[in-house]
This record gives sequence, C-alpha cells and structure tokens, in this order.
Amino acid sequence: MRKTNLLFGIVALIILFAFRIESEPKKAIDLFHKGAFANACLNNIPDSTAKRIFYASCNNCHKDSAATLAPGLEIMSAMTPRAILASLNTGKMRVQGSTISAEERIAVAEWITKRKIKTNTFPKDAYTPFSLTANTHAADHSGWGNDKEGSGFRTSQQAGITAENVGSLKLKWAFAFPDATIVRSKPAVVGDWLIVGGQFGDVFALNMHTGKIGWQFTAGAAIRGAISIVKNGNSFTAFFADNSTNVYALNVNTGKLIWSKRAGFEPQSSNTGSVVVYNGKVFVPISSIEVSSAANGNYNCCTSSGGVVALDAKTGNKIWQYRILPKAIESSKKKNGKPIYGPSGAPVWCSPTIDAKRGLLYIGTGENYSYPASNTSDAIQALDMKTGKLIWNFQATKGDMYNLACPYFDNCPDQKSPDFDFGMAPMLVQQKDGKEILVAGQKSGIVYGVSPTTGKVIWQTRIGKGGKLGGVHWGMATDKNLVFAANADNTVFGAIDTGDSSLQATPGVYALDVANGKVIWKTPTPDCGKKDCLRANSAAPLVIPGIIFAGALDGHMRAYATADGKILWDFDTVKEYETVDGIKGQGGAIDGPAPVVADGMLFVNSGYGMFGQMPGNVLLAFAIDGK
Repeated sequence: MRKTNLLFGIVALIILFAFRIESEPKKAIDLFHKGAFANACLNNIPDSTAKRIFYASCNNCHKDSAATLAPGLEIMSAMTPRAILASLNTGKMRVQGSTISAEERIAVAEWITKRKIKTNTFPKDAYTPFSLTANTHAADHSGWGNDKEGSGFRTSQQAGITAENVGSLKLKWAFAFPDATIVRSKPAVVGDWLIVGGQFGDVFALNMHTGKIGWQFTAGAAIRGAISIVKNGNSFTAFFADNSTNVYALNVNTGKLIWSKRAGFEPQSSNTGSVVVYNGKVFVPISSIEVSSAANGNYNCCTSSGGVVALDAKTGNKIWQYRILPKAIESSKKKNGKPIYGPSGAPVWCSPTIDAKRGLLYIGTGENYSYPASNTSDAIQALDMKTGKLIWNFQATKGDMYNLACPYFDNCPDQKSPDFDFGMAPMLVQQKDGKEILVAGQKSGIVYGVSPTTGKVIWQTRIGKGGKLGGVHWGMATDKNLVFAANADNTVFGAIDTGDSSLQATPGVYALDVANGKVIWKTPTPDCGKKDCLRANSAAPLVIPGIIFAGALDGHMRAYATADGKILWDFDTVKEYETVDGIKGQGGAIDGPAPVVADGMLFVNSGYGMFGQMPGNVLLAFAIDGK
C-alpha cells in the first residue's frame, strides 16, 4: 500500500508539475523547491539500477567527450546532482529523460555524482532590503551586447575604470549560485542592483556593492542568456527567457511576475540566446535541443527549426513568428529502414541585433541537423522587424549538417561536417566616415564584414583554424575604430577538425580594423601552466576606452590595452571563495557572456562545466583597491 501511494503521489505530482511548467511556471518550480516533488522520489531506486540505466541509455554518447562533445562520466561526476537532474528534466537531455521515470532520473543523477540531491536555503544575513529611488538612472548592460547594436561597449563614465587604475582591481565580494556548475547569465544593472539569472531558473536582484539578495524569483528552467531591462517612468521591467522558451516580464521594483508566455513553436524548441526589447516588442531567438536528442540512434531525427518570435512587451501575446526552415518531411532512411526527416536545425543561438534606421533585425544561424542541407544554415540573416519577413540571407558555409551523433552513431548526416555556427549576435558598427557595417564572427575562425542593406561581403578575415569548439563563439566588441574578437580554437575537445592541415590553432584576443578587417594586433592566450589547462578565449569580450576585458577557459579574467593588446591586469578565478550568501563557492572556466562594468566595479561569471571545462558557481565583484 505504501508503494502504491508513493507511485500515485509521484504520478500526480508529475502531472501537476508538467501542467504548471506550461501555465504557471513560477508555481511549478516553487512546488519543486518546497520538496514535494523531489522528496517523494528520493532513495527508492538502488544504485545498481541507476548504473544499469546509465550504461544502457547514456554511455554510448557520454563515454568519450572528446569525440562526441558530450561530457564523459568522469567530467559529469564533478557536477552537482541538481545540474544533471535539471538537464534531464528541462534541459538539453529532456528528450532522453522523458524515456525514464522521474524517480529514475533522480537516481541516475545521484549515481553519476555519488551525491544526494538536497534543498539549499540562504541564511538570513544573505538578504538586504530592496529599493529603487525615483531618480534611479536608466538601466545599464541591458541585453547581450549592452545596446541595440550589440557593440559590447561602455563609456569611461559608465565604467569608472581606466587604463591607469585597472591594475588596482581587487576582489570585493563573491556570490555563489547553489549547486550550480555553469554560470552564464549576464547581469543587467539597475541603479545599485544587478539582475541576474541562474542554472536552475533562479533570478536574483543583488546589491552591486554588497552582493546581498534584494529579491528572488524562480522561473521554470535555466536562464542562459542576458536580462533585458526597459524603463517606464520610475518603473523598470526585466525581460528574459528560460531554456524551455518561457519568456518572462518581471517588475524589477517588486520582483513580481507581470506575464509569462512560451515562445517556442515546437516541442523541441529551446532558448540559449538572449531576448531583445525594442519599440514595444520582445524578440526571442529560438534554438532546439535536437542537436543533443539526435545522439540517440532510436530518435527520429530531425524535425525542428530555429527561428525568432516577436511578442507584445505589454502582454506577451505573439505578434509574429519566423521559422528559418519549412516543416520537415521524410527525406531519406537510415540503415535500419527508419525514416530521416529534414531539413532541420539552423538554430538561432544568439541574441538578435536591432537596426532602428532600416527597421531590420539581424540574427546568426547554426548548422542543419539532418539531410537535406539548406541555404539558410551557418548564415547571417536580416528580418523585417514589423513582419518577421526575411529580407536577405548570407550563407558563409554550405552543406554543414551536424548533430551530436556525429561522427560515429546513427543519425549523423555527414561525418565530415564542421559544425560552423554563427553563435554570436552580429554587431552593427558605424565607421569613421559614417558608413555602417555589420560584423560577425563564425566558428570557422573567420570574421565577416557585410553590408547591412544587402548582406554582401565587404571583407573577411581569418583569425583562427576554427572547428566545433573553435573560432568565434559568444561575441565580439567594438569601439567603432577596432573590432575585438576572442578566438577559442580549443585544441583539446573537438575543435580542430577542419580538414585543412595548413591551418594552425591560434587562440587569443584579436583587434581588427573595422573598415577593412586587417588584423592590427593579436595577443595569444597565455599558457596557464596547469595540467589539462584549456588555453583558449571563448567568452565574449567587453570594451571600454583603453581596455578590453576578456575571460579565458583557464579561468583567468584579463584586461588588455586596446592600443597594442598588452595585458594590464590578470586575475585567476579558479579557487574556493568565502561568499556573501553562505553557499560554498568555487571558480572555474570563464565562458559565455562578457563581464559587466559599472560605477568603478567589474563583475565576472566564473564556472562553465561543459565540454571538459572547469565547473564553477560564482559571480565575482571587483573594485578599485577592493573598496
């Protein structure tokens, strides 16, 4: 009877949880955090069963992370059980997770990490009263690239940091996200507050001077991108999306939900990029989890499309929807006779860029997931902001068809495809002569300058060998004279497989002339001198007058001189921290968004436990002389 009641309770909670994720995401996740869902499932499946499930369903992909990009068992064992469970429930592995019960997902997460899932609570002294004054200035660092053009630039007045005092930056405080292994949400600044998301859907308002929590909101899945802020009178609204494509509008003054709507147009739709808000619309980039789901040979690959959805900023109602690809149809068959569907993929990993003058929205797309290839993959596109209609399309790499089944398993459409996404948001740059150019970097290691009106290539410059984890990943920055690019060229995990032996891996930070793409200077990523150190710059950089801030996979945040690339300041974030919220803190690889600077302070995410990189869970705050 006890087992029957337990199973009935689990089923009821699963149904309630699934319903609320769609209709009431905050209530659903609150239910989870209160323990009703998790506690009902704990300690009911033996380790031997969890081990059997892993080796039957997971090991094919996770036994060799260097070959498949999926993290191996040893790497996953360093993660938290909550991170594994989140991936199975609402993250990239949710299709695989759907084939086993909720209880089994918890058991697998606990077996992999050899730790029990627990509920974390913050001590009382981690909180502080939240308030905004009537004269609070407009939001800073709103969205992925800080402005609608995606420049990644801040003025000296906004930053409060100069080339003369940057060497005096010292750690002021550290905030730890409970159980996190990846810290990749870029904070927005509102007055004295940072608004930032976390790996498990938590959104915090943190006092920028103390790191204390002003309020906390919980969404339905991971917050992977930046927070976008809009000011109306004395009120601020925060817009963001979670990994399940639920889009939220929060009242920053109170931390309360205004509305929430799912933007994804398919079950496999996900969100990795950041929303951008302009002229009453919220533009939501759409990617897809099928890049991971396809690793399972029994999965009917692939049917999803990347795209963009425009929502009404006041209500969340859909205004228009743009699919990059038409509905997939059966295109061929596997060796076992099962169908293959296509075209698919062309995800939009990045944040859209606004061109107010031309009324255009610029996006970058990724590879196709299955045959046939399309002319809209690995491309830069311009959309009409009012209608979502495609205006022009520039494809940089043809015939790129890749998913995580490649190169060894069923569902791999092309064993030699390079996976050359445009993962960054294109930058709209005004040159010295007043002419504008659209600049974007690709995982191929090539940076392109194209016409914002036609998409015609003006110049292109190779700065790296490129590859699956090579080239330009998350973004670039510009001061209108130079374009600053971070080149990953990760030589350890799946990056250097381009088929061109004449090209060499050249990770580092580069400065290019905006007008012609000529490399003005380059500074290689320093050797960190540690075993298994990943020597590469993957995270997006930030530029202020005289300084480039760029984080590296070795966990170092460095400041470079814009004139010649000389390193002016270097801080190794890979260490344990005593945190202001009482949670154990650990630094790791720096990847994803650019750092944030405001009022003489620098804010850095540290920790990226994917692709063999070092996990971590801290947001670090630096100030001149630590004051």
